[in-house]
This record gives sequence, C-alpha cells and structure tokens, in this order.
Amino acid sequence: QVQLVESGGGLVQPGGSLRLSCAASGFGFDYYAIGWFRQTPGKEREGVSCIDNNNGETNYADSVAGRFTISRDNAKNTVYLQIDSLKPEDTADYFCGAVRDARSRQAICVRLQVVDTIVWGKGTPVPVSS
Repeated sequence: QVQLVESGGGLVQPGGSLRLSCAASGFGFDYYAIGWFRQTPGKEREGVSCIDNNNGETNYADSVAGRFTISRDNAKNTVYLQIDSLKPEDTADYFCGAVRDARSRQAICVRLQVVDTIVWGKGTPVPVSS
C-alpha cells in the first residue's frame, strides 16, 4: 500500500527556514516522481517543486525558485523540501504527492500540475508569521 507521511512543518518567522520531509513506503521509490504542493483555504492546491526519481530532474515554481530546494535520500525513501527566506505568502498546508506513470510524471514535474493520479500524504502546516 502506497503511503506518504509529511513532517517538519510548524510556525516560523518571516525570513526563517524549515526542512519538510516526505517519507514514502509501500512502493518502489526509485520509479516515482515526488512533488511538493501547497494549499491555503479557499484556493486550489498548487505545485511548488518536484523531483523525478527516474532521472533526478527537479523543477520549481517561479514563486519559490532560489528559496526552496528539493532533494531525496533513496536509502531512507524520503524526499525533502528545504525552504529558506520564508515569506508570509508561503503560509499554507504543504503536501507531498507521488506518481509513477510517465504522463503523470510529466504533469507534476514539468508543469507542476495537480492530476488525479497523485497519491497524497496528509500534509503538514507551515504558518509564517511574526
């Protein structure tokens, strides 16, 4: 059974940093793309970053490029999202999602889109406030 568990969220001041973790189990980690998404109340979930475990390629939304860094530890079946220079507008619930088929990997990793084939974690909150 595919399972994703996010952790690492919490209250942080503007300008601060956090490292989010997405621990995966129940599937062949190396063959999936893992994306990080975020959502605020009343808004659609948006893609912020992705790493394709098939080739190591990464992508970032323009709003986070240069501040967010995605990485993976295959030995731990975990994908990380290092978030630096946090801004109040980064406040959201952050979710990781996994896909395997090529079409879905392109959707989430090239276009940072939400697609219905994504297997989701339950999310971790990141409130940015002084």
